[in-house]
Amino acid sequence: MIVVTIYTTKTDNGIEDLLQGLRMMEESIPNRVVMIDIESDNAFFEAYKGITPVVQIGPYQIKSPFTMQEIRVAMGATQDRAAHLEKVGDDSYSRRIKHGSCFSRVDNISYWLSKHYMILFNLFFFLYTSFPFAAPVLLKNGYETPANAIYSVYGALCHELAFRSWFLFGEQAFYPRSLAGIDGVKSYEMVTGSDVISVDFARTFTGNETLGYKVALCQRDIGIYGSIFLFGVIFSITGRKIKPISWYWWLIIGLTPIAIDGVSQLPGIITNLFPDWIPIRESTPLLRTLTGGLFGTFTAWYLYPLIEESMAEIRSLLYRKKLVVNQSQVENS
Repeated sequence: MIVVTIYTTKTDNGIEDLLQGLRMMEESIPNRVVMIDIESDNAFFEAYKGITPVVQIGPYQIKSPFTMQEIRVAMGATQDRAAHLEKVGDDSYSRRIKHGSCFSRVDNISYWLSKHYMILFNLFFFLYTSFPFAAPVLLKNGYETPANAIYSVYGALCHELAFRSWFLFGEQAFYPRSLAGIDGVKSYEMVTGSDVISVDFARTFTGNETLGYKVALCQRDIGIYGSIFLFGVIFSITGRKIKPISWYWWLIIGLTPIAIDGVSQLPGIITNLFPDWIPIRESTPLLRTLTGGLFGTFTAWYLYPLIEESMAEIRSLLYRKKLVVNQSQVENS
């Protein structure tokens, strides 16, 4: 039996004539009609607004205006194609027919994910950005073991340099290197009592009662993942309708500032690899957070709408399949 899917709206004309014509063909070409209101799903609405009714028959899609002769030709071609594939014993066709006859548990999970994937994304980035702040809270309250576990896990993902991290519960929110040139704050060298920067010590130093305790993600990473989370929330609230930016905006505004700010700090850390004429600089907490925020925002702005396009296509296919299977079950009951 051929499935005829009609994408329509409540205001379309000629639907009854179309259905009557399909009923008249039923003896020669058995068919099952599935009606889909495009306003029931944003993906359908975006794909078919202004051109309904649209008729999908097998691999053929016929857009309005059309004649019943065009519908009959598409029906016949689809019937002939199915008969040929059955005759030659096409395994992939047989699997598609078998898979299309039921809405499996995998289909249900896939359909749910296609509708709610942003909940999972937002939850992940919320937790990923939040746990590093739990480490200083735990240290402040004397829970060293779980705090150190958080530092260890995030230490594999981030450099956790103390002079490039935020601090909680101390004299200052940050302790930058003197090289950063920030007036009015104690520098990292001042509070550690050494002008020699040890990267290993800066990674493992978590703070104390006076200085406060280090957040387990650096300032730049907090900016990156925090902004991805915030953009994801906005993207979800707006119904996932934000259009993607062009790749060159991601490159110019998202990637270039963070690359320049990050790479230009390397001579100040790895002094033996760079010639003396290369300037030595240290970024500021604000600049690290800002460039991280730009990178996170524009990365999410570039990727999330593209992911939604793929998810919308999956959602549409599974929604159509669900309607076909449900209608088949009703007819057979």
